[in-house]
Amino acid sequence: MIRRLLARLRPAPLPVAPEPPGRVSPRDVGLHDAILDGWFLQGSGELLKGFAITADDTLLDVGCGEGVATLFAVRQGASVIFTDSEHDKVRDLARQVEAQSTKPHLGLVSNSLPLPLAAGCASKVVCMEVLEHIDQPEPFMAELVRMGRPGAQYLLSVPAPVGEHLQQGIAPASYYQTPNHVQIFTEQRFAELVENAGLVIEHRQASGFFWVMGMIFFWASERAAGRDLGGAVRDRIQAPYPPLMESWARTWQDLLAQPDGLAIKQMLDRFMPKSQVIIARKPLAGETRTGSPP
Repeated sequence: MIRRLLARLRPAPLPVAPEPPGRVSPRDVGLHDAILDGWFLQGSGELLKGFAITADDTLLDVGCGEGVATLFAVRQGASVIFTDSEHDKVRDLARQVEAQSTKPHLGLVSNSLPLPLAAGCASKVVCMEVLEHIDQPEPFMAELVRMGRPGAQYLLSVPAPVGEHLQQGIAPASYYQTPNHVQIFTEQRFAELVENAGLVIEHRQASGFFWVMGMIFFWASERAAGRDLGGAVRDRIQAPYPPLMESWARTWQDLLAQPDGLAIKQMLDRFMPKSQVIIARKPLAGETRTGSPP
């Protein structure tokens, strides 16, 4: 919401069971926080401001997880291709897509090196909170570029380094080992990865202070309970959330309701973002990397 709670920790814009009276869901508060940042704009069909999806698009969602991007694209009438290394994720998402779409769609279990797809199969390519899990991000990125047709738009995100370094003091060692976060991208390194692959960057943003703090409270709760996550963490950070996370969500919700709440949020997002996002474009044939004919 910003993959994997937070490596799929991005809250998905999907119906969820209401919380009991007096409880506040970090998932719901995180979704509201994301919408304030320009995500999930149903009215304009933009998954993120500047990344519009239409019924004419074929969207490729690499590392689809719970299918946030895929299901948003389905609601815009697009055709979808979605891949993940976990069979259960692809199977469950395929069932949801089948129930909601009459357009062509394809789900694949793949580690994406290589992707078993024809070059130029997509007009929109999404890869969110995935690259930090990849031992060799350059060939992975080259595969993403191969999938886009000339002029295709890309929506890419990775964790911001400040949040990653902050969590190193409290997260278990396994969080920074395979299959979790084995890469930390500075802003410069992330931009260079995208540009060296042949894409033109159109927009950059960073946000998610709410989730940086949410993760810290999650790790603190796990330690207090005497638990070490071990292995993959993405399926553990979900409802029922620890009381400390719920308390933080309530505090953040109350802050956003204040007259200066949005301004404070934006300041904190700049200071300590959870994710950094790039919208990029694959040049048209004969177009230079600056976006002009040679």
